[in-house]
Amino acid sequence: MNEQYYQTLKSVETEDWLDFHIIRPFCFQLARLFAKFDIHPNTVTIWSIFIGAGSSLLFASGCYYYEGGVGLLYNLAAIFLLMWADFFDCVDGQLARLTGKKSPMGRILDGLAGFTWFVPIYLALDYRFYCHHEIEFGWLGIADTPENTMIATFIVFILSLISGFVGMGGQQRLADYYIQVHLFFLKGEKGSELDSSKRQQEIYDQMPKDAPWYERRFQKSYIGYTRNQEKSTPQFQRLMALLKEKYGSADNMPEEVRAEFHRHSLALMKWNGLLTFNFRETWFFLFCLLDIPAMTFLYEIIGMGLLTWYINHRHESFSRQIADKL
Repeated sequence: MNEQYYQTLKSVETEDWLDFHIIRPFCFQLARLFAKFDIHPNTVTIWSIFIGAGSSLLFASGCYYYEGGVGLLYNLAAIFLLMWADFFDCVDGQLARLTGKKSPMGRILDGLAGFTWFVPIYLALDYRFYCHHEIEFGWLGIADTPENTMIATFIVFILSLISGFVGMGGQQRLADYYIQVHLFFLKGEKGSELDSSKRQQEIYDQMPKDAPWYERRFQKSYIGYTRNQEKSTPQFQRLMALLKEKYGSADNMPEEVRAEFHRHSLALMKWNGLLTFNFRETWFFLFCLLDIPAMTFLYEIIGMGLLTWYINHRHESFSRQIADKL
């Protein structure tokens, strides 16, 4: 790969094998193409939102077990659209770094894009379960009556809410934060996009009164996004506060502190990568193709939940150990 390609990556250390060797090179070529036509990264992000959300219409109808070949084609088309949306979600960041067209709005949009896809997708899966649930009812020995269908669909809907807002939403929010934390200790403040809720609140307070309503809304939501990241990482917040108190700025920390944190963080990056799109959606696609998409919600809550707890526990542990030494 040429040097220009590497410049479009956040860091080689935060990319998994599939991203680095296949997805990112392909997206780099798309980024170069979009750059030639002067397409803004935020435009690509918005495209990804509509494409990803649009896949929900096909996920709602894609059932091979119940609808045969047509249902399978719907499933495959939905998977294709969601992968396309993910490609564009990768392209926007690489395009921004390639062209230098970075903006706070772009950062906020990029963080919201993936979550925006899955609101309609998860609702589509709820509807799909309501229409087609014979496999699950057969496993559990439940009679397929209208009353049982309504009760089961309501339970699946609650699971989808937990899976989406607490599960996937919280898990990817934390994974993104740990990537930015890793970049901060690897490259310093200028080499990362590590944000704080305090700074984002200041930006919001300083926005002119005539600022567009959607910019104010996005900024307000981003304050909550960063605040939740900080609530999940109290020991890391303590470490950052100690570094600023002792050295004036976390950027001025001794090299041995930076190296120790980087060593621990690097060991977690391979696990943290499992919380992002590739690994997570492999299982999602499998459950959809097997016509048991509601299993996605249990997998997100239990399987990915345990993985998130493990990553968070380890990160907090070594943050506490380093802070105690200070």
